[in-house]
Amino acid sequence: MKNFKVRDLVITSLFIALVYVFTWIVKIQLPFSPNGGLIHLGNVPFFLAAIFFDKRVGMTAGALGMGLFDLTSGWILWSPMTVISALIMGYILNKMNYKKYTLKSLILSFVLVALVKVVVYYIGEIFILSSFVAPLASIPGNLIQIGVSSVIVLVILKPMEKVFNSIR
Repeated sequence: MKNFKVRDLVITSLFIALVYVFTWIVKIQLPFSPNGGLIHLGNVPFFLAAIFFDKRVGMTAGALGMGLFDLTSGWILWSPMTVISALIMGYILNKMNYKKYTLKSLILSFVLVALVKVVVYYIGEIFILSSFVAPLASIPGNLIQIGVSSVIVLVILKPMEKVFNSIR
C-alpha cells in the first residue's frame, strides 16, 4: 500500500470503530420490511471519512465498520451487500468531494450513494429472500437511512472540516 502511513492506519481504525459504534448504538428496525430495514447513523462517520480523507480510509471504514456490525449482530446474510455497497459508496463520495466539495457535489454524491445502496441491497435480497418483490420493502428504509445521514453530514460538515483539517 504505497504512501499509506501509520497515521492513515490509525485514522482508518478510528473510523472503523466509529462506524461500528454509530451503527450499533443508534439504530431503528423498520416494521414494514420483511427481514431487512435497519436505519442507523453509521453512515455519518463513514461519509465524513470518505469526504475528508484518502479514499482507502473512507471505503475501508464503511466496509469494515458496517460489515463487522452485520457479522456480530445477526445480519450475517446482509454483510456481503454491506461491504460491496460501502466500498462503492465510499469511492463515489471521495471522488466527488475530496478536498473540493461543494453543496452541489455533495448532494449529487448523496443521490448516487442512495442509488448504489438501493440497487446493491435489492439485488442481494433477491437471493436472500428468493423473491423479486419482497426486497422492494427495503427500499424506503435504505433511502431514509441515506437521507438522514446525508442531512446530518451537511449540518456538521463545516465544523468537522476544521477538526479533520488539523489531523489530515
